[in-house]
Amino acid sequence: MMREKRRVLFLLLNVVLLVCLASAQEAKPSKYQMRASKLASNVYMIESAGGNIGASVGDDGIVMIADEVEPLVEQTLAALKGISNKAVKFIINTHYHDDHTGGNGYFQKLAPIIAHDNVRRRLESGGISGNGGSMHEEVKPAATEALPTFTFNDEITLHLNGEDICVIHYPSAHTDGDAIVFFRRANVVHMGDIFVTYGFPFVDIDSGGNIDGMIDAVEKVIAQSPPDVTIIPGHGPVSKLGDLRSYLLMLKETRNVVAKALRDGKTLDQLRQAKILDPWKKYSGDFVSEDAFLETLYNSLHNKKQRDAAQKVGMHTKALSSAP
Repeated sequence: MMREKRRVLFLLLNVVLLVCLASAQEAKPSKYQMRASKLASNVYMIESAGGNIGASVGDDGIVMIADEVEPLVEQTLAALKGISNKAVKFIINTHYHDDHTGGNGYFQKLAPIIAHDNVRRRLESGGISGNGGSMHEEVKPAATEALPTFTFNDEITLHLNGEDICVIHYPSAHTDGDAIVFFRRANVVHMGDIFVTYGFPFVDIDSGGNIDGMIDAVEKVIAQSPPDVTIIPGHGPVSKLGDLRSYLLMLKETRNVVAKALRDGKTLDQLRQAKILDPWKKYSGDFVSEDAFLETLYNSLHNKKQRDAAQKVGMHTKALSSAP
């Protein structure tokens, strides 16, 4: 995710290290220890400081979804061993942000990584991550050993542990390389950062993300999920379909109010002064504030408006060039 979040993470790690050193004689476990929850017969979620990890565990081994930030790879491995002594067989990246891929270099020594084509491309090249405005970070290229070994365009299915693990790409949502992972038989879905519970989401416009794509992805997951589905968000506690519906409603309502303002010719400064997102201020957080999400929506919709206008011009030009 963004640089400020990583700063907080490393401060927490330093505090935990000091606490552990001070209490070493008492052999107390670190309060930063990861927590594993069993969601179905062979599906688990591991919560920690970075992104939530999903795991399919069975006779065929372990399939991981996301692999945390790099400083926590040892804790991640320990959490997996607390579930099973089976070997890791595959790692799936839901997108390219380092709180979900930071352990790639370590874990790819154990098993190959699977991701969408754009995840490998962005990890390999680096670039800019941000909301097109105040949320902005330069991303350095990842090491070769951290790049996914297997990539796909639309979807891929793994048949392991008696499970059909379907990994489906949803274009231009949180980023341009998002994948949602469906455990069909266990009735569990890992949504990556397309769905989070910390409040307003981060839409990485600079990495191909788009609010309309995020809404479309959430709608499609809801449409194909049973009422009792268990949902693993990219960040936050295990959720249910009702949580996802509430999240979708917030996304659509905030998108619609900003879209109307754009049609009325309002500027971003005017929307800030009007506090147009105040009805949803309970979603404002330390990571994505109300102002930051307003900026995100404005930039995302403004970019779409520009693309639509350019497409119309292109179609008109093509029609003129083909006229007799």
